[in-house]
Order: sequence, then C-alpha cells, then structure tokens
Amino acid sequence: MSTLDPTLEKILDLARWAPSGDNTQPWRFEIIDARHLVVHGFDTRDHCVYDLDGHPSQMSLGALLETMSCAASLFHLSMQVQRRPGLPDNQPTFDVAFSSRPAAEPDPLAQAIEQRRVQRRPLSTRALTPAERQALQAALPAGYRVQWLSSWTERWAMARLLYRNAGLRLTMPEAHQVHRAVIEWRARYSNDRIPEQALGVDPLTARLMQWVMQSWERVAFFNTWLAGTVAPRLQMDLVPALACAAHFVLVAGQRPQSVDDYVAAGRAMQRFWLAAARAGLQLQPELTPLIFARYVRDNRPFSRAPGMQARARALAQQAQLLIGKHAFDHAVFMGRIGAGAPARARSLRLPLSTLIVPAAPGRE
Repeated sequence: MSTLDPTLEKILDLARWAPSGDNTQPWRFEIIDARHLVVHGFDTRDHCVYDLDGHPSQMSLGALLETMSCAASLFHLSMQVQRRPGLPDNQPTFDVAFSSRPAAEPDPLAQAIEQRRVQRRPLSTRALTPAERQALQAALPAGYRVQWLSSWTERWAMARLLYRNAGLRLTMPEAHQVHRAVIEWRARYSNDRIPEQALGVDPLTARLMQWVMQSWERVAFFNTWLAGTVAPRLQMDLVPALACAAHFVLVAGQRPQSVDDYVAAGRAMQRFWLAAARAGLQLQPELTPLIFARYVRDNRPFSRAPGMQARARALAQQAQLLIGKHAFDHAVFMGRIGAGAPARARSLRLPLSTLIVPAAPGRE
C-alpha cells in the first residue's frame, strides 16, 4: 500500500503499546488493505534464557492481538484473527481482518491502552476493595481465574521467593547476557529496551550495576566476594514484593501447551492488565519463577553454571507450596498489584513506520 488507511493507522498505533518481555516487540505488520493485515511474530528463544520455547513471546503476541481488538472497537470495528498453519512455532503469523459493527459499543478497556505500564517501585499496601477484585476477575475471558496472595504472611512468603529467584537470575551467565542487552543506561525512556530509571533502583546502585555488568568476570567477582546481588535484590524484589496490595496468579482452566494456548493466555493477561490500569492500579509482572519451574518440570538444563538446576528445583517447590500445585501448574502469569503513582520512566515503542514491513509480492 502506498498510503496507510487513517483508521488502521490509529488502531496499529495503539496496538503497538502492548507489553512484551524486555520491550522486544516481537511483531511486524504487513498491510494488505484498509481492513486486512498480517501480523508476523517472532521470538527470542535462541538468545534469551527467559523466552522458554518462545512462550513468553507468544503471550506478548496475544497481548498485541487483544490490544488491537480493543483499539478497533473505538472505531466500531470487530476483529477476526486466524493463525496461519504449517509455519514454525518461532514464526507465528496471524491474518487479521476488521469488519464494521456500527451499533457495537467500544470496549471500555480501550481507554487504558496508553495508561498501562510497569511500575517496579513500591506501591501502597492498601487492600484491594471487593469491587476492584471483581472488576479484575470480570475482565478475564471464560476459563481463567485470579488467585490472590494478599495477607502479610503471603506477601512475605512471596518476597522471600522472589528474593531467592533474583539470586538465581543475577548469578547466571546466560541471564547476564540478556540483562546487558536490554537495559538502556542513564535513560528515562527507551524505544526498544528498558530504561535505567524504570528498573526501580537508586542512582548509586544503578551506576554500580552498569559498571559491574560490563563483563561476566566483574559480575562473578562481586557476587562471590562483595555480595554484589544484595542491593539490586532488595530494591527490585524484596521491598516491592512487600510494598503492594497483593500478588496475583492468573490460572488457566487447562495447562497451556500449544502456541495457541499461550496466545490466548496473553490475551487474558492483557485484559487483566488493562482493567487494572483503568481502575488506577499499578502492576509489575513476576513471570520468571514460572519460567524456571517449567525448565525444571521438563528436566531441561538452562545454565552452564553449576547448581542452577537444583536451586531452580528448590524454588519451584517453594512456589508450589505457596500457590498450590494445581494452580502453579496451570498458571500463565503472575505479578504484584496495588494503588500508587504511575511509573515516571517507561519503555516506549518503536515508531509505527519501523514496525510495518513491505507487503509480499502480488499483494500491493
């Protein structure tokens, strides 16, 4: 297409605000015509230890599709989506079409698309009201439920779990490679990474982290001799885990296995997150305990560092005791939530012009 349809442009401009792991934005748009496009997905499993089998990226694609559907409703359009069969799992591709529905009401969650963001700093410990909890549960599609961990005892147990989990993340050479690539230092905003000021650490800790993370040898030395993980774990994990209204687990009716399962889970996650933003609540994902537990469940090594598998197994057992085996096995997303100010620093997005790829030959 030589020019982009104005309505489709507005839909895509909103859709690109969907969340993705480390702001990877694993999608590109191929425009077929004014009401038809192709979403070309990809994942980062080849170089990111957190993107196990591409499932987190598939959830991000689900969040993108749900955001696109909400955005389309603002223009009285409904969305139909079909994943193309026969393609590799690391290239999920979706045909998306819009049709007119003049009498349809806009999805109320659409108003929160640009408000939704990650808040990694401490939140209010005010308990969520019954109405807030009900609105969050009601936003989920059929087949999903919320499990809450809100008492002081539960929040303390989750804080200890996340503190230990952070110790795993920060002492793995494989994770170090990811962290080096995804942080934009001395930045408040970033188009394609996580800006330093959104990490949730003080400036002194950030400077130390930046210097130490320049090489794995420095990381290993500080971890071994100078308790190098303590300050980041306290500021990014332990304190925020206590300073919130609750932790939550989104539980699917069936344990997710296929690409379509994870895409559907991403759509559910995004509806929950948009409902939180609409209610003025802040949220921070806590997904890595689920990812490491799945490595353990499948007996798949994820690090060359000695002892990592055993540590992950102990963390998975701790999480199962806290959440319950059934809920933990069926969990698709975890996080903390609470009232508070929106994050002042945030990941932005690549411009729409960068995300649009040329149409395949014969389609223009």
